[in-house]
Amino acid sequence: MSSLPGSTTVINDSSGAVKTFFDNYFLSQISFAASEIDAVVGFFTKRGFEIDAARSTAISILTQAKFENVKPFVVIDTLKGLTDVQLSRVVAEVLNNNRQATSALGYSLPFTQQNFEARNIKP
Repeated sequence: MSSLPGSTTVINDSSGAVKTFFDNYFLSQISFAASEIDAVVGFFTKRGFEIDAARSTAISILTQAKFENVKPFVVIDTLKGLTDVQLSRVVAEVLNNNRQATSALGYSLPFTQQNFEARNIKP
């Protein structure tokens, strides 16, 4: 409806559905025990993560564990056996699962040059 006095014109606003979606976006809450949060944050800070990075990574790991019905301490025990490079790749995969498709984290592999001429040489 228009806000002008005496006007009964109906305004078709296509943004109504979008506004409703974002108004209800954060209404579903997930709760974690304080000991779980402290343990996961502590794990990542011990592995060299800054406190803010450890917190955001911990929340992503805890959320993923909750959705998959896995106890967070089992996840931590699994991650303990990984090297720093393997841990970085796992964290990147978990964070990418919780991101939009247009925003993804990645890592680069060292470039190895292939000599195509070498395959034609017989010893």
